[in-house]
Amino acid sequence: MNPNHTNSGHRTGIGYDAHPFVDGRPLVLGGVSIPHSRGLGGHSDADVLCHAIADALLGAAAAGDIGQHFPDTDPQYRDVSSIVLLGKVGDLVRKAGAHIVNVDSVLVIEEPRVSPHFDEMRDRIAEALGLKRGAVSVKATRNEGMGFTGRAEGVAAFAVATLVTARPSE
Repeated sequence: MNPNHTNSGHRTGIGYDAHPFVDGRPLVLGGVSIPHSRGLGGHSDADVLCHAIADALLGAAAAGDIGQHFPDTDPQYRDVSSIVLLGKVGDLVRKAGAHIVNVDSVLVIEEPRVSPHFDEMRDRIAEALGLKRGAVSVKATRNEGMGFTGRAEGVAAFAVATLVTARPSE
């Protein structure tokens, strides 16, 4: 696919995910294990960052959402690595005739501090999607004590993805 083709269309998708903290699980964000006393609860490894990015990509491709492709009712996805699922989403997007231009994401997390892990997260996400690190952005913010993330009850993530397709939006 040639992204400069005159009939190409740019498409943007947005993704969001949130999971509560639970005891007895590792904290995995962007495919990276982060040292912390609690992890996130969910059917898979509950990596909110990968889930938000996956939904942004699927949204841009008008290809449903992560729950449709990898339902939490399917035992094969129990405790699965979300970075693996993100790679499968990248494959789905490419099979749909789209080229991933970039992804931008933000974690909403009170604790722990995740900025020391940004480069590794970007590397893992880029590798899963077949991109260069420069096409992946990961940021974080705090909710300053407000809401479930501010009370350190869980983590949320937002993501935006841009694709170029061989066909303009229908």
